[in-house]
Amino acid sequence: MAKPRIVFLTNNLPVTENLLKFLSQQAEIILYSDKPSLEKFKEFSPDWFISYNYRFIIGEEILKEFPNRFINLHISYLPWNRGAYPNLWSFIEETPKGVTIHLIDQGLDTGDILFQKEVFIEEEKHTLASSYNLLHKEIQTLFIQNWERIKTENLCPKPQQGKGTFHTVKEFKKYLKPIIDKHGWNIPIPLFKKLARERLKQMKGETKC
Repeated sequence: MAKPRIVFLTNNLPVTENLLKFLSQQAEIILYSDKPSLEKFKEFSPDWFISYNYRFIIGEEILKEFPNRFINLHISYLPWNRGAYPNLWSFIEETPKGVTIHLIDQGLDTGDILFQKEVFIEEEKHTLASSYNLLHKEIQTLFIQNWERIKTENLCPKPQQGKGTFHTVKEFKKYLKPIIDKHGWNIPIPLFKKLARERLKQMKGETKC
C-alpha cells in the first residue's frame, strides 16, 4: 500500500520537529511555508494537508477544491481561545486548557473537532515557555495516537459547542507583548497573570475615559 502524501503547512519547524520525524516514516511529506496557492496545491495532489503553526489563512476557493482535506493542530481546548496566543489567554481568563485537532473551515479555528484533550497545568510549577512546550508535546502525542484513524479516514467530526473565546495578534501586541519584552517567556505563570490582569484593567479603563 502506497504511503499517503501530506502537505505539511508550517512556519515553525523547531516546534514541529518531533511530529515531522514520525510522519516522515509514515507518509510522503511535502513541507510548505509560503502563502496558500491553489495552483501549487493541485500540483502536489496530496491526501491530506496538515496545518501546524502555519500563519496563513486557507481561502474558500482552496477549501472547496479539497473538501475535508485540511487538518489543523491548535494548542487550545476549542472553542476556548481561538486565534492567536491561546496559551497566554487561557491563564489570564481562567478558561479550559488543552489541545485540539480539527478540520479547517472558512472561520478561524472554528472547524469540526476530530480529537481533543483537556490538559491540566500546575501553574505554580510552570513558566509561559514550559507550559507552551507541554501543550505542543500533548498535541503531537494526540496526533500520533490517532494517526491510523486519520490515515484510514476513520473520523467522526463533531461541531464545536458554545461561543468560546477568540483573540488576535493585535490584542497580544497591545496588552501582553510589553510584559513579555520585559520579563521574557520564562516568566512564572502566576507573575504573568498578575501583571497581565493589572495591565488589561488599566488600559481598558483608560480607553473608557
